[in-house]
Amino acid sequence: MCRWLAYSGEALKPSVLILDAQHSLVAQSLNSPLGAETVNGDGFGFGWYPEGSVAGSRPALFHSIEPAWNDENLRELTKSIASPIFFGHVRAAGGPPIQRTNCHPFRHENWMFMHNGFLSGFEAMKRDLTFAVDPSLYPLIRGTTDSEVLFYLALTLGLQDDPVGALGRAVRRVEQVGKEKGIAFPMQGTIALSDGATLWAFRYSTSHRSRTLFHSVAIPALREMYPEADRLHLFGDHAKVVVSEPLNDLPGAFVEVPESTVAILDDSGYHHEQFLDGGE
Repeated sequence: MCRWLAYSGEALKPSVLILDAQHSLVAQSLNSPLGAETVNGDGFGFGWYPEGSVAGSRPALFHSIEPAWNDENLRELTKSIASPIFFGHVRAAGGPPIQRTNCHPFRHENWMFMHNGFLSGFEAMKRDLTFAVDPSLYPLIRGTTDSEVLFYLALTLGLQDDPVGALGRAVRRVEQVGKEKGIAFPMQGTIALSDGATLWAFRYSTSHRSRTLFHSVAIPALREMYPEADRLHLFGDHAKVVVSEPLNDLPGAFVEVPESTVAILDDSGYHHEQFLDGGE
């Protein structure tokens, strides 16, 4: 459906990953070999926490319905700022219209969220899922995507206090409603989530055949593996990136995130936890 990347670490110019990498996000918008769609040209989004921002700061967003490869503003912006946590997303619309309010990432207070995948049968589930959103949050849903509804459902179910648990409860609600509507495999996708300090990356689907997801190997280890790769010196020792598909062809540079797993990235590094339990 889409391609995305999320970065966490020392402040970095986003253009390093979004524009300049061998298989950058913009390159993937034109050709994504591991994607369900090869071309992702139905708009894009870029979200970032400004360098030096304090805990709880609201991220900034830039959305456009232009193809990412054809947007001069994206190039200007990503080459001009630096950020310790940023998200990039290129969209292949699977039904909801091409409009800015349907471009990822989505934002609520200090939280950012983006999704690659879909809620199967969303048209049949939409009323039940939307009405399950807290009344105080409901007016904040601006677009028409299943992804935004999933985000606000997770917020309703406690995302700000328990991100992993709340997203799990939201997915279970989707699966419950899907079962009631006769939908065999309601949930599909990979999700990135951040509060400005920690980055969570989820890979899960009801069918257990989820969209691809990878994260980079620790930069010090990569420098040992590839001492001649000068480009690695652009990154600090704590730099980490999660991607729909690898940004380069260096063997061992990226590790696939397993099915039904959340990868948690923070100042301590990476660790994986099981996410849900095989679609009970």
